[in-house]
Amino acid sequence: MTIRDIEHAITNLPAKKLASFRAWFHKFDAHTWDKQFEADARAGKLDAIANKALGDFKKGHCQEL
Repeated sequence: MTIRDIEHAITNLPAKKLASFRAWFHKFDAHTWDKQFEADARAGKLDAIANKALGDFKKGHCQEL
């Protein structure tokens, strides 16, 4: 099955099935992103960003939301 086949199948789904697919894909995508984020954190890929944020916070360079 190719990407084009998948695109074609999705574009031909009835509205209810498309809504179900969208909900499923949203959960799937979020889970995949979470796993990648966790792997990056364990590998230390986020350390520099975290250290900069903590340094800025300690210097009072944070913005209120």
